[in-house]
Amino acid sequence: MHRVAIIEDHERLADLLRQALTAAGIEADLFGNVGEAAYGIGRADYAVLIIDRGLPDGDGLTFLRTLRAAGRTMPCLMLTARDALHDRIDGLESGADDYVTKPFEMSELVARVRTLMRRPATLTTLIASFADIAVDPQQHMMTCGDRSILLAQAELQIVLCLIEAAGRTVRHSALEHAGWGLGEAVTPNALEVTVHRLRKKLTTIGATTRLTNIRGTGFALRPA
Repeated sequence: MHRVAIIEDHERLADLLRQALTAAGIEADLFGNVGEAAYGIGRADYAVLIIDRGLPDGDGLTFLRTLRAAGRTMPCLMLTARDALHDRIDGLESGADDYVTKPFEMSELVARVRTLMRRPATLTTLIASFADIAVDPQQHMMTCGDRSILLAQAELQIVLCLIEAAGRTVRHSALEHAGWGLGEAVTPNALEVTVHRLRKKLTTIGATTRLTNIRGTGFALRPA
C-alpha cells in the first residue's frame, strides 16, 4: 500500500485529509511542523508529500527547496491559503508538482494525489556518494571503483541514511526507521546483523570507507 506524508499544522484539517486518503486506500503519516517532517521523510519512503505553505517553524516552500536540493524527488502537492498567481508560480519553481488553494474539496485532493502517485519520482538515477563509495538507489547497487555489490532493501535504506548524514553519527532508532519503516516491529539484533552485512560488502568491493560503531549512540561512515 502506498503511503503519503501530510505536513500540516492545523490538526483538524490534517485529520480530515488522512481520513479522506485512508478511505481511498492510501495510508498517510501526519507531521505538524518542518522539524517533524524532516525527521520522518529522512527515515521512510513516501509516494507523495502534501505540504502546507504556512508552517509554525518555517515556510513549506523553503522546506521543499531543501528536500529538492538534497535529491529527494518524490512528487509534492502544496496546500496554501494564498491564491495569487505569483504564489502558485513560486510553488512550482520551488519543486512542487501540483498546487491546491484552500478551501478545497477532499475528493479533488484525493484525485490529485492519485495522479501524482502515478508519476515517476525521477527520470534519472540519483547517485548518493560518500568518500570512495557510491550507491545507486534504483539499482540497489553499491560501488567502489570498478567493483559493485547488490544491496538488500534494509541495507540500501540504512546506507543511504548514513551517506545523507555525511560522516555524522546516526542514532540506532533512526537507522531502524530507515531500514524497516516507522510502523514495523524490529527484532533486537536486526540492525546489528544488517550493519555486519554492510561491513562485509564494503570489504568485498574494496572500499576504504568504514562503518563505525559509536558506542551507545549509533553508527557513522568514516573515510579512510
